[in-house]
Amino acid sequence: MISAIENYQTKPAEKPLRVVIIEDLRDIREGLTALINGTSGFRCVAAYGMIETALARIEREKPDVILTDLGLPGMSGIEGIERFRKIFPEIPIIALTIYDNDEQIFNALCNGANGYLLKNTPPARLLEALQEAVEGGSPMSPAVAARVVKLFRQFRPPESADYHLTPQETKLLKLLIEGHHKKTAAKEMNISFHTVSFHLKNIYEKLQVHSKTEAVAKALREKLV
Repeated sequence: MISAIENYQTKPAEKPLRVVIIEDLRDIREGLTALINGTSGFRCVAAYGMIETALARIEREKPDVILTDLGLPGMSGIEGIERFRKIFPEIPIIALTIYDNDEQIFNALCNGANGYLLKNTPPARLLEALQEAVEGGSPMSPAVAARVVKLFRQFRPPESADYHLTPQETKLLKLLIEGHHKKTAAKEMNISFHTVSFHLKNIYEKLQVHSKTEAVAKALREKLV
């Protein structure tokens, strides 16, 4: 799955991005480790074959981002994402998997995944996605993003769920679900970064959540957009 680094260049940084990998297939795990450690600005601080092993050790690794498979022996990656989210409320978690069906995508995002990549993702794009997630984005493979958009176009908010979101707040929430972060959402909505932050604060208060991940998960569960 992972080949040469394809000339990926990162911005100079004082400290490398600390990545934890959970992948049961040894060849893929070692390939990912080599890719990350072989790229300036990145460091694989741990690579595990099972969620259970990662849960026992991950707090001491202090990762900046977690990259996990979903189809794992023992505890699934879906359940693992939920457990990691409780340990690290703000650290981005990216699913890296062969599964591209609606159920897996929906469950991973609802459980707290910030991004969803397929294992055929080119190495340069994978590295870019890790950086993007740490900067607040929600990287997704194109096929996955298309499924997410299609899925949410079919959703309608239930009558009982009325959080009094304004049209601007609803549009911003939809953009976050589609993978935008503050800067790209501001450009898409033709408003300032400060205004996006203001709307985001109001969304958190109205939905009674504390992070973008929780807001997106609640919007998914309750079909708010």
